[in-house]
Amino acid sequence: MRAALMHSAGDVRIEDVPDSRIKHPTDALVRITASCICGSDLHPYHSMTAEAGPARMGHELLGVVEEVGADVATLKKGDLVVSPFAVSDGVCQFCRENLQTSCSHHEANFWDGIADEGGQAEAVRVPLADGTLVKLPVAADSALIPSLLTLADVYGTGHHAAKMAGVKPGDSVTVIGDGAVGLLAVLSAKRLGAEQIVLMGRHKPRTDLGREFGATDVVAERGEEGIAKVRELTGGHGSHAVLEAVGHLPAYEQAIGVVRPGGVISRVGVPQYEDAPIGFASLFRHNIRLAGGPAPVRAYVEELMPAILDGTIEPGKVFDAVTDLEGVPAGYRDMDERKSLKVLVRP
Repeated sequence: MRAALMHSAGDVRIEDVPDSRIKHPTDALVRITASCICGSDLHPYHSMTAEAGPARMGHELLGVVEEVGADVATLKKGDLVVSPFAVSDGVCQFCRENLQTSCSHHEANFWDGIADEGGQAEAVRVPLADGTLVKLPVAADSALIPSLLTLADVYGTGHHAAKMAGVKPGDSVTVIGDGAVGLLAVLSAKRLGAEQIVLMGRHKPRTDLGREFGATDVVAERGEEGIAKVRELTGGHGSHAVLEAVGHLPAYEQAIGVVRPGGVISRVGVPQYEDAPIGFASLFRHNIRLAGGPAPVRAYVEELMPAILDGTIEPGKVFDAVTDLEGVPAGYRDMDERKSLKVLVRP
């Protein structure tokens, strides 16, 4: 079968790989009908060494079950399913607490950490299928597929940012980053009742979509100038919640600059740094809380899906380009050069 492999920074290739097969009785074999390229895939695209590659790519996928292991009880051949970016058993202590990204089962992992499997491919072996996969009540050719695919990661991650920040009706929220996660954090903050949503981004097609999703203000400036602008928009106080969807240190420092005393910084951008200020001058002095982390999107699927199914929201609008599997390397380049926001892949 064909699959995307990253050999080193900037080097993504579509190659023949061994067919995915059932290995364990808890596995399912899924023929992928929709996947995508994630903004977080650009981190290794910038930094992967040749020694670390080649690596199978892709952690957002939707498809049709082709085969199930003997112990799989909730799925059957022909089911259309979506897979969160973290594999989980659904029954351990952490899964029962809706923290599936910390599942204690030995097979649990992020897709990027499962050897010889990935979502940018023709098929995939899904470990712990009963706990991981969610059946979808639509056909594989439904017009809702792009929006349902966002449940695998970006919509659930945007929702997690808002949830971990405790966004509630009447709040002022600042979202840092106009990528797909940032835009869906805007959508999530709006859904949770935020009164003011400031989107910090400088790419007009993206910030226009952010306004459609619920942003009341857009701030294109960065650094001290951007902080001052947000402070002005919030009456000098800053925002109750800051949702940081970038993952670089300047974005975190910007978050510190725009958060209100007693507020929350919620980080869901994968951090590309180890050290960040948390001491007296940054967080402690004003009782600012720090939250966030990898989103347990499996916990949110049933909550978020109904509004997609009834057309109330359309998170799939973050996809502004479509390609087949052979076009994935060009899709990486386009996202890296900001020619595309998020690329939908239909093998």
